[in-house]
Amino acid sequence: MEGQKKTGFAALIGRPNVGKSTLMNRLIGQKIAITSHKPQTTRNRIQMVYTCEQGQIVFLDTPGIHRAKNKLGEYMVGVAERALKEADVVLWLVEPDSRIGAGEQRIAERLAKGMVPVVLVINKVDQVKKEEVLGFIDAWRKILDFADIVPVSALKGTNTDTLIEVIFKYLPYGPMFYDEDTVTDQPLRQIAAELIREKALQLLSEEIPHGIAVQIDKMQPRPDGRIWDVEATIVCEKASHKGIIIGKGGAMLKKIGSAARFGIERQLGAKVNLKLWVKVKKDWRDSDFLMKNFGYDRKEV
Repeated sequence: MEGQKKTGFAALIGRPNVGKSTLMNRLIGQKIAITSHKPQTTRNRIQMVYTCEQGQIVFLDTPGIHRAKNKLGEYMVGVAERALKEADVVLWLVEPDSRIGAGEQRIAERLAKGMVPVVLVINKVDQVKKEEVLGFIDAWRKILDFADIVPVSALKGTNTDTLIEVIFKYLPYGPMFYDEDTVTDQPLRQIAAELIREKALQLLSEEIPHGIAVQIDKMQPRPDGRIWDVEATIVCEKASHKGIIIGKGGAMLKKIGSAARFGIERQLGAKVNLKLWVKVKKDWRDSDFLMKNFGYDRKEV
């Protein structure tokens, strides 16, 4: 098949907080997926595109597979399940550990039923000794018949070139789905909303972030195109959370705004005038109507 390109879908799955979005940003070479040390950062399936001489990999970055506690949780698990059905190869991202818990066993059972090749990606190998990695590979090999096992460090970029080579092994030959310069199918508004949510996740205390969504109310360039006006609302579930998000004298909201503005400016390649508001919508994570408003439509799963 010389001269022909390979093109296909690679789904990234794993428990929350194993570094899926960090790996994706590393492979694509720029920041699209939001990252934070808190679990359940990714809520939608984000498509990112990697193009090179060999062809094109369309990565599906899925929410972490977990036990759902509300309608938003059910939506997130549904998104991950759908990605598994569409993929040509599944990348199962795990931490460098030989203790394999009940959650991992459940994922292994789910993957064993499918016909798609599964590549085990052991992430964060920069945090352990080299000789320990062989022991982890040995332990994981026992729970599923993996097509390949690749140890990587998404943070440091270790072995990510090898991972790309391995993915191409399992993709079919065919025409490319996207132009060469496309890196994501995410609309700009969604990227901006996610960047604001990321900064809120990073700066706020533990109990608040799961209960927030971000809605872009306005996003447009001024006539000369050098400055964009962006207005957004951070939605939370409780009045007490609203006070914490705004902070004393508006200090926290200001902090979130300036951190997010920098990220949005990098995406747009222009200056951004960002205005943020905070609204309370009680129990929005259990409301189909509000979830759809904030970009999580259960009918699409």
